[in-house]
Amino acid sequence: MSTASRTVRMPGFVTEAGAMMHLAFTVPVRALRPPYVYGPELVEQFRFAAKLCFFPMIITSFALSFGPAGIQAVNFLGLFGALDRMGGLYVLIVVRFFAPLVTAIVVAGVAGTAICADLGARKVREELDALSVLGVDPIKSIVAPRLIAIVLVCLLGNVLALLAGVLGAIAVLYQNHAPLGPFFSAFFNTATPVELAGSFIKCAIYGVAIAVVCCYKGLETKGGAEGVGRSVNQAVVVAFLAIGAIDYAFTQYLLATNPILSKVR
Repeated sequence: MSTASRTVRMPGFVTEAGAMMHLAFTVPVRALRPPYVYGPELVEQFRFAAKLCFFPMIITSFALSFGPAGIQAVNFLGLFGALDRMGGLYVLIVVRFFAPLVTAIVVAGVAGTAICADLGARKVREELDALSVLGVDPIKSIVAPRLIAIVLVCLLGNVLALLAGVLGAIAVLYQNHAPLGPFFSAFFNTATPVELAGSFIKCAIYGVAIAVVCCYKGLETKGGAEGVGRSVNQAVVVAFLAIGAIDYAFTQYLLATNPILSKVR
């Protein structure tokens, strides 16, 4: 019997997860190494992603805040004559949950797919290989500015989502002829700097995950135009799964390390 060693092949998703983690660590290392020549590309990608994402982000945040959250909250709290408690409820609804999640979903579905399609098209046309032959690092010149741009768009988008969410609450209160003073009093008494900081940190993590997944899928595209479409589809699915996993893990960690957030205030 042959005693030759056999190569153990890892499952495909494990290999891809490891490759994405490697890309996530490689990008900042190369981006922080001079010379910093990707400034114009960073500005262009930020403008492109912001132009695509901000309007649907505002509309989605307002719609979710006004509809599923606001109307149901008013109907429930109105039974007890406690509409003034909506402010405390909206800290959980908007700051902790809706604003970061809507930001991530919109960025992944709009900007992330565009990035994946762009890199995938360059890959199948062998433009990335040509850059490597010319001595240009594709990770530093192409992937790094896109990752930074996506993170910045997520952070700024979170601000707009928070404002749109609060505007949705104001619309609900106005529709039900409720005063705004008690709402804002409860909102600012319940909100904490930790809650707000956690919202932005979560958005930054979302941005890194979205950029890494979409860039990796674009760089690994094969099979021509059909392969580009397949990569975009896979990137959206994996990005949404990553968003759900990050949301669960980060929220559990935040609540475990800051017990004050679980107290009724």
